[in-house]
Amino acid sequence: MKPDDPLLKILACPLDKGPLHLVVPDGPARTEALYNPRLHRRYPIVDGIPQLLPASGEQVSDDEHDALVKRMNP
Repeated sequence: MKPDDPLLKILACPLDKGPLHLVVPDGPARTEALYNPRLHRRYPIVDGIPQLLPASGEQVSDDEHDALVKRMNP
């Protein structure tokens, strides 16, 4: 997914219905993700398709939250 993809403007977290932020990979082992900083939940993007089911989201630790916020694309 590209940072200027118009789909990013309409995608929302399935839990709080708020906006999600694109997190770009910072290494070869990492994948793209959409992140909800309010709930500290990360949703993977698999083969270019956001996985936005509540069960697909992953709770992240406070340390990982700080790292993800630094990598978020505005």
